[in-house]
Amino acid sequence: MNEEKQISRKKVLILVICVGIVAFIGGYFFLDETDIVDTISQENCNVLAFSIKGYLSTYIPKQPVDQEVDVSSSEDIVDGILSAQSDPDIKAVMLLIDSHGGDGVAGEEIASSLKNFDKPSVAVIRSIGASSAYWASSGANKIYASRISDVGGIGVTASYLDESNKNTKEGYTFIELSSAKYKDTGDPNKPLMQEERNILLSDVRKAHKVFVEDVATNRGLELKAVESLANGLTYIGEDALRSGLIDEIGNITTATKYLEDQIGEEVEICWY
Repeated sequence: MNEEKQISRKKVLILVICVGIVAFIGGYFFLDETDIVDTISQENCNVLAFSIKGYLSTYIPKQPVDQEVDVSSSEDIVDGILSAQSDPDIKAVMLLIDSHGGDGVAGEEIASSLKNFDKPSVAVIRSIGASSAYWASSGANKIYASRISDVGGIGVTASYLDESNKNTKEGYTFIELSSAKYKDTGDPNKPLMQEERNILLSDVRKAHKVFVEDVATNRGLELKAVESLANGLTYIGEDALRSGLIDEIGNITTATKYLEDQIGEEVEICWY
């Protein structure tokens, strides 16, 4: 009886091993072709690419599965640029941008990281590269965009929806309990006093000034020229080229050819 049990256990063990081997071999042969290509490109690549899509933030907050939105973070992109800087196999970086913008600090961080990167860098603006997303692109050695891309959007906003009248009509009362005079400034549930408005606008104008100065420096443009463009509007690619906001009309193919000239070898892109 014991011998029969041992034989039975051996049979089960052999069966499990065989199934595992078959599954491994099957998985190898039925591996998605894109997975193989990605693995090869990751091993042999010499250009690290980053995608800025949707809202540009300093970090990506945790999102509910059923409410996911496009968010890109400067935290990840800067980390990638630093990795590319120390990796001798990576000869250049590329940004692909399709974003209306987001946090000003996020754009500033990426632009600064690109300016400190001592290898070639390019940014390709696809449908739109506006506000902080354009700020990020300004740090690249060269910016490309389509003739019909939306480019620029240089400006800062802190606008919000005042809910105080609605709350009053619905019977809600805002109870202010704050240890500091301006601690509740900007709370949408209370009216904004003129003094508070002046303070917030002053900060917005200061941030706007930093944005304009950074673009002028990064793009090698006259400060007054950028100030005249910094009205919050985006400019179609052809107009952006004339004003110096981009360097050339082009796309990822054009940018790739430029990088090949810069690094002296065929470009192999991997994504961070």
